[in-house]
Amino acid sequence: MKNCTYKDTLKKSGLKNTKHRTAVIEILAQSSQPISAEEIYFMLKESKVDINLSTIYRTLEVFAANDIVTKLNLTGSSKALYEYNMMTHRHYLICIKCKKIVTIEHCPLQDYEALLEKHTDFSIVGHKLDIYGYCPECKS
Repeated sequence: MKNCTYKDTLKKSGLKNTKHRTAVIEILAQSSQPISAEEIYFMLKESKVDINLSTIYRTLEVFAANDIVTKLNLTGSSKALYEYNMMTHRHYLICIKCKKIVTIEHCPLQDYEALLEKHTDFSIVGHKLDIYGYCPECKS
């Protein structure tokens, strides 16, 4: 994804384009899995971007409020994780021990949602599913 696309994303959300916002979006868009504000901070520091951790937190909250990023609050963890919102529906397998996250590409709940709507007359507009367990390295 190019820098101009990040600018367009910010503009569509009515947000001012700043070097810090663009840098945070770039890190998130390049990440293969959700990451914490602290991880973003260290990556930016390695890239010689001068930014405060508090600025990253504020930026992420603004992005989450504008659907630019998805915020994940994992059970048993006080740290939120963030990922660039590519408008794809995802679920995750999360290791309880090492906190490894694996993306589940196919949503197993679509058929179940249709069945629930039929039986309950409930209009379902979405769901969230995170599955917790032990990864191959941690289960032994």
